[in-house]
Amino acid sequence: MHRVEVQPSDTLATLLERLAPMMSAPAPDAIKLTRDIQGKDMVAEFESAISSLGFKHGDMLFASVAASARPSEEPASQEAQPLSGDRASASSAFFKQDEVDSQLEKDDGLIKRKRDVGFCKHGPNAMCEYCMPIEPFDPAYLAENKVKHLSFHAYLRKILSDQKIRGDISRGPSPNTPLPLEDPDYRVKPKCRSGHAPWPEGICTKCQPSAITLQRQQFRMVDNVEFAHRDIIDRLLSFWRTTRCQRFGFLYGRYERYNDVPLGIKAIVEAIYEPKQAWEEDGIKISLESKEFEDELKRADEVAEACGLAIVGMVFTDLESVEGNGKVLYRRHANSYFLTSLECRLAAYMELRHPNRCRWSSGGHFGSKFVTCCVSGNQDGDIDVTAWQLSNSAMAMQAADLIVPSSVPSKMCVREPTKTRYVPDIFYKYTNEYNLPVTANAKPAFPVEYLLVNLTSGYPKEPKPLFRSEDLFCIENREHLQQVQTPGLLKRRIESAKGSPERLSAVLSDFHLLVYLASLGVLSGDDMKLIGRIVSDPPAAAESAAQLEASGGWQTLALMLREASNDDLSQAAAGSAPGSGSAPVSSADGFGQSASSAGASSSSSSTWACRHCTFENSASNDSCEMCALPRD
Repeated sequence: MHRVEVQPSDTLATLLERLAPMMSAPAPDAIKLTRDIQGKDMVAEFESAISSLGFKHGDMLFASVAASARPSEEPASQEAQPLSGDRASASSAFFKQDEVDSQLEKDDGLIKRKRDVGFCKHGPNAMCEYCMPIEPFDPAYLAENKVKHLSFHAYLRKILSDQKIRGDISRGPSPNTPLPLEDPDYRVKPKCRSGHAPWPEGICTKCQPSAITLQRQQFRMVDNVEFAHRDIIDRLLSFWRTTRCQRFGFLYGRYERYNDVPLGIKAIVEAIYEPKQAWEEDGIKISLESKEFEDELKRADEVAEACGLAIVGMVFTDLESVEGNGKVLYRRHANSYFLTSLECRLAAYMELRHPNRCRWSSGGHFGSKFVTCCVSGNQDGDIDVTAWQLSNSAMAMQAADLIVPSSVPSKMCVREPTKTRYVPDIFYKYTNEYNLPVTANAKPAFPVEYLLVNLTSGYPKEPKPLFRSEDLFCIENREHLQQVQTPGLLKRRIESAKGSPERLSAVLSDFHLLVYLASLGVLSGDDMKLIGRIVSDPPAAAESAAQLEASGGWQTLALMLREASNDDLSQAAAGSAPGSGSAPVSSADGFGQSASSAGASSSSSSTWACRHCTFENSASNDSCEMCALPRD
């Protein structure tokens, strides 16, 4: 018997998280919680508060861990294992999936239709086949509205309709029933029971993958990408306008319901984080597997999580100005390419890193909600944003190491088989000049369009961005533009809000400032969560800001900033950017100066910032006065 203490406002998920280590459960979702000892009255309201479930002090519940979920003596595989039997029934009730998925599962998904004056012969309170609601995957509706891709939940309803499951599916899959979804896998099965040696020493028809036929994916995991405010893209474009070089960033936001599509999902982008990168006029370079990149992305993820956000995609620019008319080159279209083969492989790699958790899949995940946005020129020569996703087949081919980019942007190459790499037959279908379907071999290369799923994108009519600071903090990793994040900049903003919790909450409502705060290593995790509440809950922001000012971490930060320099550009790098020359650039406060004058200002600085604690020391000191560590 175990005793667990929770507050009435805590959710059932909190209870299970505290109960899991007591029962040696591998995860909270492996615990089956019931009100009776027979295990029939299951408690399945995962996000509900304890008080709303009718529980009170001293109540007894019955918990059990599924037999297949108990830890064994064998080391666990890093790959997701299929759910079966008791594990599937227990996990489906408490599966941690995106909130938008839980909301859409409660919807019946039916498309309401008005009374047809020409065909309906009944009264206003009756219904017939011409006005009754239809399913979101109805073929006539899709053809009439020219729907190219079903939403993911409409596709799920279509699969479930074959199993005679309709309406509210919020309780998840039924116990002991096969799960309807499964990600494709084009790798050789590692544990074949046919009696031969394991791959690569042996292979048979049971463990080798079947032939692949590429075709347009019927559904898309996300239907729309919405940028919370136009300034989000404008600040990214400011880099190109200054240097005429390309830029890359990660999108942070959240997923919500998209009402323009039946059971649709949209990704709302609240901020763009620009990691360290090498930039040129025709592309960028990023060290995706370096420790510095991982640490940088982890820090941004933690700040986003504190604000109730998550990484939802990536964005990059591909712009080239046309001389004389202020337009940009229209490069990406149906006769050239939409995404290059290199960009497609990067998108598939990132989608594999961010799978979509799904309790209707045997592996616990299905596809990915990670989106890829490209800022390029449209047919009118204006700057436009296009949004894409890679299909589940593209993700599986990337995971199996079957594809590699080619020198032709619109073609993806198929790798050659080796002693350790099995490459199945790959085909794709197209319509020839006689309007007849033709099946062609994808080797050695095939069009990248067979891997793409296009999304819509835009801006809200009434913007309500989460980050509402008017005095914007400079963007990270732009030192070459003399835009440097320094303690002096941070001090100036915090001092402007001194004595005013309302003003402090407005100053902290800046994603780039919060990431810089996290990089200082002064504030604890609880302090960052408190800042996240200030950002995400504006009505209670003043009260939370007052609590933050009284915390120990904030007092330490104030002590450190007390000695910080007020010179924003004292630590600016003097290097010049390719293509920028001595063109005027802007600091975070909008003061224009040339790159050459900024370099002179940097070289004549009389202080230096400690790389360990950021304390600014006089030039005569060889070690830091604050932490006593050496200068170099």
